[in-house]
Amino acid sequence: MLMIRLARFGAKKKPFYRVVVIEKERARNGRSLEVVGHYNPLTNPAKVDLKHDRLEYWTKNGAQMSPTVERLVKNNPAAAPQPVA
Repeated sequence: MLMIRLARFGAKKKPFYRVVVIEKERARNGRSLEVVGHYNPLTNPAKVDLKHDRLEYWTKNGAQMSPTVERLVKNNPAAAPQPVA
């Protein structure tokens, strides 16, 4: 089964996370299928950069989101497309 979850990067006590699509059984920082976003909790406010179109694609194809990723997606919805004038 595929999971959309966080993979930890960065130095000791300075975490930086990638939102990745990965097989559920693989290690946290194992080889992922695709990076679909980034999360930096050290900035104030925390910086979240998500590819909502890719998240939607993977969830439609059966990938499950971890509870933390679900919370990040819910708190950072996709921006509405700007109308062309």
